[in-house]
Amino acid sequence: MSDQYIGLDIGGTKILGALFDEEGKIIKRSKKQSKADRGEEVIFGQVCKVIDSLRDDSGRLVAIGAGVPGVIDRGRILFSPNLSWKDYPLEEKLVQRYSVPAYIGNDANVSLLGVWKHGIGKGCSNLVGFFVGTGIGGGIVINGSIFGGSTGGAGEIGHMIVLPDGPLCGCGARGCLESLASKTAITKIFRSQIARGRKTYFEDLLSREGYVLKSSHLKEAYVGGDSLTVEVMDRAADYLGIATASVINLLNPQLVVFGGGVIEAMGELMIERIKAKARELAIPGLFSACRIELSELGDDASLFGAISLIENGLGIILQGR
Repeated sequence: MSDQYIGLDIGGTKILGALFDEEGKIIKRSKKQSKADRGEEVIFGQVCKVIDSLRDDSGRLVAIGAGVPGVIDRGRILFSPNLSWKDYPLEEKLVQRYSVPAYIGNDANVSLLGVWKHGIGKGCSNLVGFFVGTGIGGGIVINGSIFGGSTGGAGEIGHMIVLPDGPLCGCGARGCLESLASKTAITKIFRSQIARGRKTYFEDLLSREGYVLKSSHLKEAYVGGDSLTVEVMDRAADYLGIATASVINLLNPQLVVFGGGVIEAMGELMIERIKAKARELAIPGLFSACRIELSELGDDASLFGAISLIENGLGIILQGR
């Protein structure tokens, strides 16, 4: 019976999961809604549904790894702005339910770990990741190690202040990058502008009850020349460029990598504008020493990062990509 491992990406909208074989290859995938507004145990139930749908009697489940948005301390979710978990012992509950080791990390750190170990970040010793989805997460690698800060909470790039006195963020501050350039922020801007009479591709879609703005629709509207979409997405890219310049000036990384649903859908259309704004604001010598790239792993960055958590925790190396 072969060894198998499960990697999870637990987000505010959806939970992605993959079953990996002992060579580190994905052999099965699963996805469920998070149901984040229905309480902490409902979310955990959705996590378990993903795990249960992935388990395969032909193999032996060895361990579970997961990336989760928020502040995490020794497997407990202390705070998560996009989920209702607060001081929630996720790692302990997974171990109790499945009787295998579980390893939990901040989702952006986990995604960066995936990019660093399995993607475009291979060989870099200093890199920074921006992950733009429902919220905005970040991760930092310094001198070949994930930088966690004094309490493990470093890398909250989404909560860099880029517009003092700007819109209120879910963290309670104003003008955070997440409040200006995440999909949640973009959706709020569209709704506000539609309420003021602006015409847009999204006018009818956003009037539907329960409609969730799709990143693929953003690119479709942008390429089609929808004036409000172009305005909103260009402004979001500019704020991301401002934050990128600050990160370059502060940390002097070799690579700044972008991932997450919004960036992946928009692709180079958004990356080029981010680069242009960062070039305008960063110290020239530091900017020229840094690559700004789109992650090629897509959603798989978080899944491979979750497997890297398992590798680190168990002291093993799976071959994989």
